[in-house]
Amino acid sequence: MKNFIEELQWRGMLNDSMPGTEEHLLEEMRSAYVGFDPTADSLHIGNLVPIMLLANFQRCGHKPIALVGGATGMIGDPSGKSSERNLLDEKTLQHNQDCVKEQLGHFLDFKSKTDNAAILVNNYDWMKGISFLEFIRDVGKHITVNYMMAKDSVKNRIGSASKEGMSFTEFTYQMVQGYDFLHLFRENATTIQMGGSDQWGNITTGTELIRRIGGGKGYAITCPLITKSDGSKFGKSEGGNVWLDAKRTSAYKFYQYWLNTSDEDAKKYIKIFTFLDQKTIESLTAEHLEAPHIRVLQKRLGEEVTLLVHGKEAYEKAIAASNILFGKSTAADLKSLDEQTFLDVFDGVPQATISIAAIEDGLDMIGALAAQTNFLGSNGEARRALKENAISVNKEKIKEEYTISKEDLIANKYVLLQRGKKTYYLLKVE
Repeated sequence: MKNFIEELQWRGMLNDSMPGTEEHLLEEMRSAYVGFDPTADSLHIGNLVPIMLLANFQRCGHKPIALVGGATGMIGDPSGKSSERNLLDEKTLQHNQDCVKEQLGHFLDFKSKTDNAAILVNNYDWMKGISFLEFIRDVGKHITVNYMMAKDSVKNRIGSASKEGMSFTEFTYQMVQGYDFLHLFRENATTIQMGGSDQWGNITTGTELIRRIGGGKGYAITCPLITKSDGSKFGKSEGGNVWLDAKRTSAYKFYQYWLNTSDEDAKKYIKIFTFLDQKTIESLTAEHLEAPHIRVLQKRLGEEVTLLVHGKEAYEKAIAASNILFGKSTAADLKSLDEQTFLDVFDGVPQATISIAAIEDGLDMIGALAAQTNFLGSNGEARRALKENAISVNKEKIKEEYTISKEDLIANKYVLLQRGKKTYYLLKVE
């Protein structure tokens, strides 16, 4: 059994823990949980830190529990938020839960026959049978309003700076989350709850309920909220969240997010988001410092996380897609891409739409470059570029007499034109 607290410390993943937590963990195998509210059908990379908390917990010999908040997802956690969350119906929540479980399976071993196999629970299973009157009688009387009001997640929403205030629904969130901890303490011998630093108030409400109702002791472990060195929010790209589901964020875009991190962030992230050991990371960091422009850290970070989330095949496709813009690639490489990845690679490239009929009849290069697209300024400019051997179709050099046909289509609807090494243009065929 490895020392979990020490593991978190060197990885930069420990923000705070209750006194006695480390000793408690060293005594024997313990059970800890992290909660995930199924507000979407995919987790995003902002969820990766608590996921890695659970994954490292299991690797240190302990039993992880992933709690999917079917009940709390109907309420909404006020922590770190300035406004009320939209509430979801039961059917949507069920679909989201199924998707979340599948994604967690990439990090946690649910199938192991050992005592520390991960389990997934849903708080709706035990909350649905409790009436409001039962809850306020059996649980509510043990926590004072004064105690609840003192939490930062509440104070920040009801203070003078808040415009919208806070509904009673969200106010009770910490009670419901606290009850989850009590329930798991009773039913699963769970003595630890983990989460981001913004969850400290909710977690300690749970430890208080365990003390007052359960007659036992619960512990809290929190990790820092991850930030980027430039001050922008981690886990966001220009298009919004970076999701774990390839249908929402392609493996290529996912890989690119990690590849494009700054040197400072890469040094931090490779400890948090991979399972590489300390010696390997120190060696990679030293190698990176010798030649930062090669981006050794970023490439290894991107590789490890993409393999974890998307698997080997998707990672190799992401690499192939990355090489299209910056390395030598062929028409076959382009045609191997699915439509979404192709569009991600050439995001922002100017394009023109032409009819399928024009392609069926064979589109001459002057038409493709100028007459029908305005890629180049004039027919004369198009002829000069062709004579200079500066034009490529789907990454392959062509002559003036070349005609574009249906055989050139990528994903059945695109043709990639290129002048020189860096000037691209897309034909979209409809």
